[in-house]
Amino acid sequence: MEAKAQARFVRVTPQKARRVVDLIRGKQASEAVAVLKFAPQAASEPVRKVVESAIANARVKADRASEAFEEQELVVREAFVDEGPTLKRFRPRAQGRANRILKRTSHITVVVAPRENTKGSAR
Repeated sequence: MEAKAQARFVRVTPQKARRVVDLIRGKQASEAVAVLKFAPQAASEPVRKVVESAIANARVKADRASEAFEEQELVVREAFVDEGPTLKRFRPRAQGRANRILKRTSHITVVVAPRENTKGSAR
């Protein structure tokens, strides 16, 4: 049973957020949280919150389905960053000119699911 969490309109550029998301893709969920907690990038905090939210969503789904929940079994199956709307601002420059500043936003999505057993399909 997989669980998904999304953070939309996060004020971090998608390029910077993708660098952080690439660190955790395919890792165990609790290990991903530990990696993000100590990552120096500023984008690691919103990504960590999304991973923790996905873990909590998995716990709630398991409780509703009356299934056993093992956090150690969860793996980050999918993690991606989409571009959100860009805020356009202007900065004054010399001689009455103005430059455009693009403040980019991101939509961060993380899907966690239990690790699949590959004993039977190892042929």
